[in-house]
Amino acid sequence: MANTVHGAIIYSDTSEQDNFLFRVSLKAVIFNAEGHVLVVKEHGRDWWDIPGGGLEHGETIKSALARELYEEVSLQGGFEFETILTEDPRYQDSHNLYQMRITFIVKPESFMFAPGQDADEIQFMNPADFENSELITEQKIFEYCQLAQNR
Repeated sequence: MANTVHGAIIYSDTSEQDNFLFRVSLKAVIFNAEGHVLVVKEHGRDWWDIPGGGLEHGETIKSALARELYEEVSLQGGFEFETILTEDPRYQDSHNLYQMRITFIVKPESFMFAPGQDADEIQFMNPADFENSELITEQKIFEYCQLAQNR
């Protein structure tokens, strides 16, 4: 019998959390004064996304956002955040698990950004540039920005 558990991740390093019912992904919409959104190309990816990542076991939402924003866009310092969308969990074939995404509008104290350890490139871009993208991930940037701007 195969050692496959639907919705679980099995790590060889036992110091990691070894199984999940689902993964919670936190994403941050950050606008500059011109209304452009901060986007990132993570290592090994050729598409844009808003910064963020997985909530790790034992983290609060704020500490996870702070960690992910530091890892991807080198954000240091405080920030305020507000939830703009919580999506139903969806099955991710590539990881054999369900993922739930929570998207926030984030207002940092500092706008000093640089590619972090997990990013190849970052920049502020007009959200409208993503409206007609062929990539769903980039289309979502436009959708999230529309939700955030309507707050």
